[in-house]
Amino acid sequence: MEHSNLSQKIILALSTFFGVGYLPFIPGTFGSCAGLLVYFIVKDHPVVFLFSALVCIVVGLCVCGRAEKVLGAKDAKQIVIDEVSGMLVALLCLPYDIRLVFITFILFRILDTFKPYPAHRFQAFKGGLGVMSDDLIAGFYTNMVVQVALRLTVLRTS
Repeated sequence: MEHSNLSQKIILALSTFFGVGYLPFIPGTFGSCAGLLVYFIVKDHPVVFLFSALVCIVVGLCVCGRAEKVLGAKDAKQIVIDEVSGMLVALLCLPYDIRLVFITFILFRILDTFKPYPAHRFQAFKGGLGVMSDDLIAGFYTNMVVQVALRLTVLRTS
């Protein structure tokens, strides 16, 4: 029984990103903010940034389904490692500019909330894939929109 409790505590610690998911009102936004914190810590080291994003994604895929069972709800609001991972995907390969980070954050939150096609369909999957996929898709879409906007801006100023 003790092993089960320890296992559940580890699953909850990871899936809630060390308790961030227990913050009141808007845990998904707080999870995205935690992703920003990770970004600010590792942004100057591209390999560490990529490694951090991959670790968050793999850990999320492994623990989110189990966390749903422990919390007794599909994609429970306390599970925020998906938002952390999605935010990191959104910021991948973008040049550092605080304004760009802010725009990326806002766009990610909008896309994560509205879940454009096919994100809402992937959310129906069971387990970790269902929890993680909509946020990873929102992060990918965010990154693509910001990348295109950057290129269009560069072409205009050239």
